[in-house]
Amino acid sequence: MTHIAFPPPDPAIIARRADIVAGLLAILPSECVISSENERRAYETDALTAYRRLPLAVVLPRSTEDVSAVLRYLHAEGVKVVPRGAGTSLSGGAIPQEDAVVVGVSKLNRILEVDYANRVARVQAGVTNLGVSDAIMGDGFFYAPDPSSQLACTVAGNIGMNSGGAHCLKHGVTTNHILGVRLVLIDGTVVDIGGAHMDAPGLDVLGLIVGHEGQLGIVTEATVRILRIAEGARPVLFGFDSSEEAGACVADIIGHGIVPVAMEFMDKLAIEITEAFAHAGYPLDVGAMLIVEVEGSDAEIDAQLLEITMIAQKHNVRTIRQSQSAMEAALIWKGRKSAFGATGRIADYICMDGTAPLGKLAFVLKRTDEIVAGFGLRVANVFHAGDGNMHPLIMYNVNDPAEQAKAEQAGNEILKVCVEAGGCLTGEHGVGIEKRDLMLFQFNQTDLDQQMRVRAVFDPRWLLNPAKVFPLDGRAA
Repeated sequence: MTHIAFPPPDPAIIARRADIVAGLLAILPSECVISSENERRAYETDALTAYRRLPLAVVLPRSTEDVSAVLRYLHAEGVKVVPRGAGTSLSGGAIPQEDAVVVGVSKLNRILEVDYANRVARVQAGVTNLGVSDAIMGDGFFYAPDPSSQLACTVAGNIGMNSGGAHCLKHGVTTNHILGVRLVLIDGTVVDIGGAHMDAPGLDVLGLIVGHEGQLGIVTEATVRILRIAEGARPVLFGFDSSEEAGACVADIIGHGIVPVAMEFMDKLAIEITEAFAHAGYPLDVGAMLIVEVEGSDAEIDAQLLEITMIAQKHNVRTIRQSQSAMEAALIWKGRKSAFGATGRIADYICMDGTAPLGKLAFVLKRTDEIVAGFGLRVANVFHAGDGNMHPLIMYNVNDPAEQAKAEQAGNEILKVCVEAGGCLTGEHGVGIEKRDLMLFQFNQTDLDQQMRVRAVFDPRWLLNPAKVFPLDGRAA
């Protein structure tokens, strides 16, 4: 028995599956429609793999026009729709239901236009996050949001969850880099919101779309900001005896008005797990580690690192190691980017992403360790320290229902501590199903009612990505 509830599927829709698939095949060629049970299995879950539901069917449109035709048909048939990027969601945001059709954007994978003079690019939503930077890097530009799954995750998924990444401390998260989107509404209507300009008059509808978790429409194209690659960048490893000292150092660095391009935290267990996999040269004799990266000219880098080092010394830093080459810097970041995968080699885990004010970071870290230990489990902490976006990896045995329940309870308690400390339930992974039932801990009923009213404007029948974000018994007033 799983802890997170799903609504029962509509038996009338299930009974019509063959007819619905036939209707989809009338719109798209057979290679774009997945209907066999074995092939649908690949889409039954996302990165929250403890939960699985076999979808009614899967479609992979090739264009905005395809998406529009599919949604128009499914809306007329009263069929639920689950948008899907690459399925890397850690909150269950792309997990389907048995009476829903998954609409994937993997075939929408082209860079449509790059305008270096105005520093924008127009891309299809199925392009991978790293694919955007790869296309423009040769000309000295990059796309700033960089979640750890950037090799696989799509622009569509990043927009849905407002993803961040290691370098969001200085450059910002997805919402800071999206200028416009082409959005297909549930009835098939295609709308363009924003554009290549930096701002637009009227209501900030684009701000509503970024972070919508697939509940307002399906993004098929995006106009994104692109940035010049900095003259230089240098990551430095700082090792501390304890997580509390490392956390206090983070708050002190930001408190001094210093904004590194990135500031990442790893505790002892995370260091050991990652080093065994990536061999990045991480110190194994410390209780916690910060990866701090600054950018600019050599003189700017030296000046910033000198100030940061002086602050770290006030917090009893034990190890300081600057990268000495581009290869060494890449290896440091390879370790950090592979931390989640390295942990997955040794245990199943739930990855939380609550946020905490920097001044409370040391306290929340201490409580996290106490909470997980209280359930008899282990936790590896690795996260974006500069903006307080925590990623405790709570390890458990997925084949043991009792352990899974303990891991989920521990995760819920950690998220409550984040909220009580003045933070929030999610920094970049989204609510999905994972945090859905905690929404009333963050918001009161009036808050949720207002959010649900806005959602209902776009999707009055609640057919888009149902059973996500809002508690199942929540009702708009």
